[in-house]
Amino acid sequence: MSRRDEVLVSTEWVAAHTGDAAYRLVEVDEDTAAYAGGHIPNAIAWHWKDDLHAAPRRDFLDQEGLSALLARSGVGPDTTVVLYGGNNNWFATYAYWLLRYQGFDRVRLMDGGRKKWELEDRELVTEVPTPAAADPGPLAPVREEYRAFRDDVLAHIGGEGATMVDVRSPAEFSGEVMAPPHLPQEQAQVPGHIPGAANVPWASAAREDGSFKSDEELTSLYGGVGVTPDTDVIAYCRIGERSSHTWFVLHEILGYDRVRNYDGSWTEYGSLVGVPVER
Repeated sequence: MSRRDEVLVSTEWVAAHTGDAAYRLVEVDEDTAAYAGGHIPNAIAWHWKDDLHAAPRRDFLDQEGLSALLARSGVGPDTTVVLYGGNNNWFATYAYWLLRYQGFDRVRLMDGGRKKWELEDRELVTEVPTPAAADPGPLAPVREEYRAFRDDVLAHIGGEGATMVDVRSPAEFSGEVMAPPHLPQEQAQVPGHIPGAANVPWASAAREDGSFKSDEELTSLYGGVGVTPDTDVIAYCRIGERSSHTWFVLHEILGYDRVRNYDGSWTEYGSLVGVPVER
């Protein structure tokens, strides 16, 4: 059952609520300089790497760290976080997935992100708000069922009722390249994809204006490769950001119960010793 109305807000809705203290608008971009060049009024920025990860390890903030981030972002016990970003919201959905995984549920996504906002010629400002610190309140337990690790992936290969979606570009899936052309190519040791994975590039779920396609279009897109509500789905990409977008489509919009994001993705899997790889 579609949950679209529960997880998405429109650009019109955001424009009408930029001054509403019940909401904290947060921009999360691949291009971390985009915010400084202009952003939605009263939006703050989270850096997808510096703010969401626990350096020096390759892992996310734990619940304590996330609570601290929310607190300094001015998120109180009744505040709803509204996320948006560039490039069809890919890093905004990354942040959304992390919040839900770590037990924070008062979160929505602005459909279309920066792209749709800019196409509609809506206001952008450079003033940076400084929200007062707040207490976000307790988080729900960590939702382990939203995340897949390498051993989960290996156990998933060839499993009955198990489906896997590689959301990278066809060139990455085939092993022609290791990463998108504008990104470093050296992270993984070998090219290719996980055996049995279907290739459904993440951006195929979005329209030209960055907004999500209809429920019917999305159901057909993934159903065409066997990803249906009754299957156990793992999505992956290169570092887990594009697959967060696909997780959002399948789990949050379409309401598929069993969907996990493998954030280790090809950067990890393509460097493991002894695992099966297809070209």
